[in-house]
Amino acid sequence: MTRLAVLVPGGRGQLGSELRRLLAGARHSLVHAPGSGELDISDPEAVVDAVESFAETARDTDLRPVVINAAAFTAVDAAEDDPARAAAVNATGPGTLAKECAARRLPLLHVSTDYVFGGDGTEPYEPDAETGPKTVYGRTKLDGERAVLDAGAHAWVVRTSWVYGATGSNFVKTMARLAVERETVSVVDDQVGSPTWAADLARGLLELAGRVSERRGPQRRVLHCTNSGQTSWFEFARAVFEELEHDPERVRPCTTAEFPLPAPRPAYSVLSGTAWREAGLSPLPAWRESLTTALADNPEAFVHSDAPA
Repeated sequence: MTRLAVLVPGGRGQLGSELRRLLAGARHSLVHAPGSGELDISDPEAVVDAVESFAETARDTDLRPVVINAAAFTAVDAAEDDPARAAAVNATGPGTLAKECAARRLPLLHVSTDYVFGGDGTEPYEPDAETGPKTVYGRTKLDGERAVLDAGAHAWVVRTSWVYGATGSNFVKTMARLAVERETVSVVDDQVGSPTWAADLARGLLELAGRVSERRGPQRRVLHCTNSGQTSWFEFARAVFEELEHDPERVRPCTTAEFPLPAPRPAYSVLSGTAWREAGLSPLPAWRESLTTALADNPEAFVHSDAPA
């Protein structure tokens, strides 16, 4: 791994926690990964102070500095009721961060989402595919992408999807809990995407960070990084049950119409990894393989006992 100094806004979330863990375990690296309580990305003065302090600290080392923005307002349904807050965190804040990084020639990786697409496709979305978000969350994330890319040449957007990690709340943890609490679980079978293990995503981002810190970043400034393959939420849930040795037949399929939510979910949001591979970056493992690894390596985070027979 390249000798890196990394600032990670959003450093206490699913992805930020994995970035912090990997960097803490690497020799000759430095990481500052503040959570939202320490660095509110929607506060311009706080962002300026954080980037300036990080730049000064990095200058006193022989490490290569890079910023990875993992901060986001990810509560998709709550964003519909609080668009101003979602915009402040997902759009305005990243724009401020990108401008401050550009002013100090710090490379920036900004993490975005499959929700910038409308979800009406049938083939994996390439980075330059037409966007068309249908939710406040998706629109504010797309605005954030544009703000980051407009700020300077040393910024990249990395879109991902269906992220789950050992930290925080996520679909895998929910399924593990429901396997204990309920006899059957109904999960939508008409939404398709690519589940992504946060640790794999973190490794991919650090590989890219090493490249951009050496001024060898990809010419394409928008990339997609997910575990490979695709599945529905229903099949994903069954896989979780199988891994945790619960009967997958207890998971029942339902339609999106039967499970309405305030924010519409994309029916199809698979992201193509072609551009990532063409940039010479290592592809992430298949989603099913990574699910096995995630649950085996983090039993304390996912395993629940006393499930129904």
